[in-house]
This record gives sequence, structure tokens and C-alpha cells, in this order.
Amino acid sequence: MDVIFQTWSWYISGFLIGMIMLALIYFGKSFGMSSNLRSLCSMAGLGKRVAFFDFDWKAQRWNLVVVLGAMLGGFVAVHFMSDASNVAINPKTIAQLAELGIDAPNGKLVPEALFGNSILESPKSIFILLVGGVLIGFGSRYAGGCTSGHAISGLSNLQIPSLKAVIGFFIGGLIMAHFLLPLILN
Repeated sequence: MDVIFQTWSWYISGFLIGMIMLALIYFGKSFGMSSNLRSLCSMAGLGKRVAFFDFDWKAQRWNLVVVLGAMLGGFVAVHFMSDASNVAINPKTIAQLAELGIDAPNGKLVPEALFGNSILESPKSIFILLVGGVLIGFGSRYAGGCTSGHAISGLSNLQIPSLKAVIGFFIGGLIMAHFLLPLILN
């Protein structure tokens, strides 16, 4: 049981994700989280007003279960398996984060300055979260899927549009981390 409660290495997690993708390919399914928003809107009845949401959401029930599993898994991981003692962060990264006013996680999986409840006390932080959420929602719809859909499912199926999207995700992430984040946090 100790193995389950430790942070898993990338090669174990990657192998398990690969096995899940093989099973999805075998059953003719594709995976992605952002497509569940369309299913939820269809369930709420928006298909009567907007043609995009008018589809058989029941065919996507299995993907909604994936979302519930991800939320449950996140809860279990944070509350019962959050021993970050074996997570090593490069000292240069800690120094760069300190320059931006972000403390080291100090035994946690994520820094309190970015993921703590104090974020909700700042109007600037709430604005950044709202704008970021809208941009991510628009971007995932415009790209035809989210990072998990393109990077895991699309690349597993050798789809060229997914390769282009993943390259764009990495370029956008680098621009955000190196140029925009320091402007936002200062």
C-alpha cells in the first residue's frame, strides 16, 4: 500500500495513460475533458436554443464518468495522498518563483500563493481567474479540444491537427510563463 500513497514516477503514470488510450482506441472512443461542457449544456436543454448543443449527450455518458472520476481522484489525492516529501523542485525554479512573490510549496504539492483560499480575497486575482477561464474555454473550443484531448487522445491517434494544437499549447505556455506571468504578478 505504500506504493499507492507515494507520488508516482512519470514512467508509471505514462504507461497507465498509454494502456487506457489503447483501450479507448480499441473501443472506438476518443478522450477529452472540454467536450463534457458541451454534454452538460445539452443536458441542461440548451440544444433547444443553440444547434451546437443539439446532439445525443447520452452517447457521451462514459466521458462524464471520467470527469467525476477525475474530481473524485483529485479530492482523494489532496486529502489522503498528498505526501509531497519526495517531490523535488529545482532550486533555480524556487528562486525564480520567489522573485515573483510566490513561495515554495514547502511540503505541499502546490504553492499557497497561487492555489490558496487567499486568491479569492483579491479582486485582481478573481478577474485573472475569470479572464483565464474564458480564454481557456474559447481556446479549447477554437482548437477543437483541450490539452488532454489533443495531447493524449489526438496524438495517440496520430492526428496532425492535434500535433499542431499541442505545439501551440507549448508555445502559449512558454509565452505565458516567461513574459505574461511576470507582468501579471507585478
